[in-house]
Amino acid sequence: MGYVAGARLVAATSAAGGFGIVASATMTLDQLRDTVREIRARTDAPFGVNIRADAPDAPARIDLLISEKVRLASFALAPDRDLIRRCADGGVLTMPSVGARRHAEKVADWGADAVLVQGGEGGGHTGPVPTTLLLPQVVDAVAVPVVAAGGFFDGRGLVAALAYGAAGIAMGTRFLLTSDSPVAPEVKQHYLAATVTGTVVTTRIDGVPHRVLRTPFVDTLERSGPVAQLIRSVQHAAGFRREAALSWPALLRAGRAARHGRDLPWAQTLMAANTPALLRKSMVDGNPSAGVMSAGQVAGLIDDLPSCAELIDRIMKEADDRLTALTAVR
Repeated sequence: MGYVAGARLVAATSAAGGFGIVASATMTLDQLRDTVREIRARTDAPFGVNIRADAPDAPARIDLLISEKVRLASFALAPDRDLIRRCADGGVLTMPSVGARRHAEKVADWGADAVLVQGGEGGGHTGPVPTTLLLPQVVDAVAVPVVAAGGFFDGRGLVAALAYGAAGIAMGTRFLLTSDSPVAPEVKQHYLAATVTGTVVTTRIDGVPHRVLRTPFVDTLERSGPVAQLIRSVQHAAGFRREAALSWPALLRAGRAARHGRDLPWAQTLMAANTPALLRKSMVDGNPSAGVMSAGQVAGLIDDLPSCAELIDRIMKEADDRLTALTAVR
């Protein structure tokens, strides 16, 4: 949700009764501070901030959340004990995202207040296990609240997740496709035109399985050989370096950090370093043919752009109707 879940969408979600979470990985520390304060100006409802646990300034970001009294810190990668303790000491709840039962067990043992479980249907970085198999595993394994993600877009999904034992659901693609989302209209149309088979999980973007909309650009990445991939990576890296005002050594350091300990070739390392630029091309510049668009498979089931308030009201009504029908059956 980088470049998507900013002040506008998060405030609209929380004000409508949901719990918005800022995607801060593509923000500087100062931009994050400004975003938090803008959300506060728009709504007094609680919200959270997602932090990359491996970011060099993760402790500083947590300190910012503490000082600004943000309710929750979510983590795209599992935080270590020290980060969880730092949040707890400052009164900030923690909710790491996990894709396996053992990861949920580990962070719960370390003191996480909740876990967000994303099944393979979800967009962005994702795993191979579908939500319907992963969710009950995790619910049975941990005593903290479990939030389900991956494949949810309506009230029926909410009821299903609750039936599995989840405390609620998280949705990325569904909130991206709202009128409150800052994504360019032409990009939203690409999402609305997608089918349930219109996404692909690729490791060619940053070395980690990443579910995105299938486009000619992504197909080219998938077909590229080592030499073509290196040339393309250098070209994209050069553009990102100029946009981000980074030196080549700084860019390479960012790429090494993005490896997450994996043995990636330099072409892949450069792609990992400039992944934010590829997201920006689509989400900010409105140029889907030159960037990547993270997407869950539910993109193929979505055909409208409601406001966050309309969406949440509709989901709750659908959930109530489904529960009433189930009660009648019983």
